[in-house]
Amino acid sequence: MLKIAVIGGDGIGPEVCAQGLRCLDAVSKGGDGFAYEVTRLPYGGGRYLEQGVVITDQELAQLKSNYDAIYLGAVGRPDVPPGVLEQGLLLKLRFELDQYINLRPVKLYEGVSTPLAGKGPGEIDFVVVRENTEDLYCGVGGFLRKGTAHEVATQEMIATRMGVERCLRYAFDLCRSQGRDKKLTLVGKTNVLTFAHDLWMRAFEQVGGDYPDVQREYHHVDACCMYMVTRPEIYDVIVTTNMFGDIITDLGAAIAGGMGVAASGNLNPSGDGPSMFEPVHGSAPDIAGQGKANPIAAILSVAMLLQQTGAVKNDPKLISAGDRIEAAVTRVCPKLTGQSMDRLIMSTGQVTDQVLAEL
Repeated sequence: MLKIAVIGGDGIGPEVCAQGLRCLDAVSKGGDGFAYEVTRLPYGGGRYLEQGVVITDQELAQLKSNYDAIYLGAVGRPDVPPGVLEQGLLLKLRFELDQYINLRPVKLYEGVSTPLAGKGPGEIDFVVVRENTEDLYCGVGGFLRKGTAHEVATQEMIATRMGVERCLRYAFDLCRSQGRDKKLTLVGKTNVLTFAHDLWMRAFEQVGGDYPDVQREYHHVDACCMYMVTRPEIYDVIVTTNMFGDIITDLGAAIAGGMGVAASGNLNPSGDGPSMFEPVHGSAPDIAGQGKANPIAAILSVAMLLQQTGAVKNDPKLISAGDRIEAAVTRVCPKLTGQSMDRLIMSTGQVTDQVLAEL
């Protein structure tokens, strides 16, 4: 029994989650089939405004012990102060559940438009492995003389050998097993961040010795941004820090057609806690409840949930079901040629109908 916690969240989150769950139900009944159970949880901006609570420690413990995966729609409301939900829910889940890998495929599907002239699906197809529990997101820092003319604010970049090495090993293993060219590119800023990124570089070279079949490259983050829009075909698997990964993965989504097709996974590869899967487009409150949201990113997130959870549980049925959903999306995208993936002409439900027809 696959047990999934569903956090619909805010804005379009519940709408796109509902479409992803339609696809989950369809694949569970087809092929070899599998049993699953969904529990819907109320965490998000609405609950915070009503109760002043984001998520309790007890609820977090229940998430860790009772579920195989978390499916998240989106969180964020304009009437909730910045940082409340990001730190109180998203970062808390990533850190407390040890979801130390953020996995972001950058894949241009046939029929989806890219802003890059002369580039097609053959040139835009790589994966970014982002370290997900360290770096500037640790919240280490503070204020001195806050509110005065002499105020000082600090935010510390944290890198541990353990955290860096386990991320690198995941990336090397992924590159070895799934990479097209078996080429892993480390993205950092070693010429300026001479402590934290020196650790990354030394670990990269040392760990790389265990993977002689994987080609290693290094790019400064500014050069990476340039190459992503001029020569995206040079990338196979990228591994990078939390902060830089946050930035370049959104750039990756843009060149692959937009946030409407961008899925992500926050992974606990050890399996001692659930991983979390979500579309990266945010809550888009301006179109909530209007049936205008593109569900493809949420559907692809369900595909990733099945693929990754199946790998952890060593369950080929789940992996196959995830592959079937992704293949169905691949066949639907050519039918959407000429449309913006962030504002489709077709309604939310109609897009899912197309995916279900392919399934």
